[in-house]
Amino acid sequence: MKSKRRFDSRCMIQIAVAAGLAAAASASFAAPGADALEAQAHEAWKETITHIPAPALGCFHAVYPGTQWVRGQCFERSHRYLAPPPVKFDVTSGKWQVVGNGNDYAVKTPHNMSQVVGSFPRTIDVTYERGVGTDGGILGPNEYSLQVNSGRDLSSAACQGNARCEIWQQFVYSPDYEVQGTAAVFIEYWLIGWGPGSCPSGWGSYDFAGGSCVINSDYAAAPDEPITQLVNEKLSASAAPGGNDTAVFTDGSTATSISASDDVLGLGTAWNESEFNVVGNTGGSSADFNAGAEVTVKIAVTDGTTLAPTCLAGSGTTGETNNLTLGNICSANGGATPYIEFNETNTATLQQLVK
Repeated sequence: MKSKRRFDSRCMIQIAVAAGLAAAASASFAAPGADALEAQAHEAWKETITHIPAPALGCFHAVYPGTQWVRGQCFERSHRYLAPPPVKFDVTSGKWQVVGNGNDYAVKTPHNMSQVVGSFPRTIDVTYERGVGTDGGILGPNEYSLQVNSGRDLSSAACQGNARCEIWQQFVYSPDYEVQGTAAVFIEYWLIGWGPGSCPSGWGSYDFAGGSCVINSDYAAAPDEPITQLVNEKLSASAAPGGNDTAVFTDGSTATSISASDDVLGLGTAWNESEFNVVGNTGGSSADFNAGAEVTVKIAVTDGTTLAPTCLAGSGTTGETNNLTLGNICSANGGATPYIEFNETNTATLQQLVK
């Protein structure tokens, strides 16, 4: 009996030790490491700062983990413009491996949007990108832009009663926009189809749709990020009727914003459709990715509801493009922050097909 009790005791100890080791291993496996926790904290910060309005018109910045906007310098507006799509995408044209120029997914809501947040929740094998084209774009390695673009077919008091006129607004992050090594965050405004007459004072004329007018806001200087940081980048756009329009760019540790009056176009009274993507850097250029690159695009909206928005295929209003191919599925999701999500890829197989 004594021997058996000793044996039972040893068994119980061994079982307890084994259970403890298993529990420790399980806890170690389940608990995120320091790097994962830090990444989660940065992501939470980006989400928070994106939804904190800048306190006034002008340029501001914030640095992780702070959530207070600090006023910064605004730089004079540029006359370098992004482009509206010159042609509607045509699947018979052979340009099927192109995102942009009317071939994109856009988000649409039955109510006016007050904010759109574009991000890239997942990227796979994004190692290289080069801006290409000859139409006045910024070309070379790591030359791309992030754009949140309103829909077209919108009108406001800015059209001054011109029945052919449409308003179009772009919120932009553009590396090397004016200064090499520095990116710009700004808002670009369009009066499409204004006609052959003179544009409003201060606006530039643009030969599109029978005569259009365009003007940029001043810009805020932001970090010039390489394409390998795409997964960490986020661009937010907001418009408030009678208030301010704001563009906010965030990367892992910094946030840059610029706010201007919504009275320029009055987008806040009519905004119900939007496109977001990574495309060429101005002038109708293309952002060409390495073979094998895959990007997931998420467009979240605030429209005062929890309803799932509509995912519009064959849409988008930018004239810039990339060389990726859209996936066949665009998911629309409701909830506290409704959003759409889709993939675009540049696989080796597709590369071979287009050669």
